[in-house]
Amino acid sequence: MRFLARRLLHGLSLLAGVSVLSFLLFDLAPGDFFAEMRLNPQISPETVATLRAQYGLDRALPVRYFRWLRSVAKGEFGYSFAYNSPAAPLLSVRARNTLLLSGTATALAWLIAIPLGIWSAARQGRWTDRAASAGTSFLLALPDLVLALALLWFAVRTGLLPAGGMVSLGFDELNLWGKVKDLAAHLALPVAVLVLAMLPVLIRHVRSAMTDALASPFMLAAKARGIPRRRLLFFYALPAASNSLISLFGLSISGLLSASLLVEVVMSWPGLGPLLLEAVLARDIYVVVGAVMVSTVFLLAGNLLADVLLYASDPRIRMGNS
Repeated sequence: MRFLARRLLHGLSLLAGVSVLSFLLFDLAPGDFFAEMRLNPQISPETVATLRAQYGLDRALPVRYFRWLRSVAKGEFGYSFAYNSPAAPLLSVRARNTLLLSGTATALAWLIAIPLGIWSAARQGRWTDRAASAGTSFLLALPDLVLALALLWFAVRTGLLPAGGMVSLGFDELNLWGKVKDLAAHLALPVAVLVLAMLPVLIRHVRSAMTDALASPFMLAAKARGIPRRRLLFFYALPAASNSLISLFGLSISGLLSASLLVEVVMSWPGLGPLLLEAVLARDIYVVVGAVMVSTVFLLAGNLLADVLLYASDPRIRMGNS
């Protein structure tokens, strides 16, 4: 429990630091949501000043920050100037869509990377291993944006998959199975981009961890006892390599979140990415801060899950925290 409490305390302190830094950086940026109104000759400076005072933008930064904390305690997360509503409903819907995309891509990428990494480590030095290394090197050299645009071009030219959005126009009229198929079809392209972007790094790390485990003395002793190779790989080597893979899982969440925001914008997926971009362009400060905070929560949750799995799998950590 102390281990979990320390991790939660660390996460809360990091969230507080991110919120303060977000407000500070946004305050240092020139202009605000009502800045463009000053360029309109039909709107008087007094009207702009009244609007800024109405929404509290004329207050000092500490005052605005503590007012935002009070709104967070109420579940509002500030007020969106562009949408004329509390930011929380906007963020909750977009966060759910981002979580669906990121969670699906993460699960699929690891389900593919683990067997491929094990297979590559078991065939180290063979032509199949070299071919797999060449394939991962090619994907590593390919920028995520180029990969997304290539798959988008493929979808537009072939018409096999939807080229954007999350659901079709007649989605509400479909039955349950039809809705599932329609959502899966729209998920296919963005998930494919994220999986292909993550796979090279994951496969190489799994291969490296498995190679080190297979070369360890206890594995050589187990091999000398005549234990079947498949049992050696999955029941001996994989548990020995699990610590580094679990740590990699936590790190992969951050890379996936940054890539998913780009993919959402390119693929028109209604997640946090397009909302954050629109809010930054409109200088809608509370939506920007809210989107950054939600992304940070996702990142901390992924790392907390990795820490819990590492705590459960490694008795040395449990003994050190007892």
